[in-house]
Amino acid sequence: MVWPFNHFRKTPTPLRGTIEAIYGMIVAQAREPLFYRDLGAPDTVNGRFDMLLLHLWMVLRHLKPKDGLSQGLLSQGLLDHFCSDMDANLRELGTSDLRVPKKMQEFGRAFYGRTAAYDMALGAGREPLALALSKNIYNGTDIDNARRLAAYVEAAIVGLAALDETTLTKGAWRFPSPAATMVST
Repeated sequence: MVWPFNHFRKTPTPLRGTIEAIYGMIVAQAREPLFYRDLGAPDTVNGRFDMLLLHLWMVLRHLKPKDGLSQGLLSQGLLDHFCSDMDANLRELGTSDLRVPKKMQEFGRAFYGRTAAYDMALGAGREPLALALSKNIYNGTDIDNARRLAAYVEAAIVGLAALDETTLTKGAWRFPSPAATMVST
């Protein structure tokens, strides 16, 4: 299990650059304007947080330790980096030192709740995935855009699954373009 509160432990040096590169790709993709402009994801702090969690989940589900220790270290390192980033963002937004731990617990609950919902929905097909996305990203509304986002998620997951371990763990890949995966439902 990946633990979200190990960010006080330093990541082994050889993986630090890879973790920063992959996390940077996750953040850049989550900020893609098309998600907010064309797919109607809320362009708010919470909406961007939800898109970040979605992309982090897609990557982490492919980095689950199989037979190598490096994927487990990379998964933990990515989650640690995410927690450090959220902590820094909270402080930058003016959250008091006493509120930061409570907010981080909320982030942890949100992360694990959404990842569990997405994992269950993904195994059940596109419509359950669209419903989970509608609930978590669109606040239970806008099922049409949630279906279009589900098509993107499926394409991204297929793309990640097609990567060999070296390519995936070295960060030598990109997410698919959301525009290329948009379908009308």
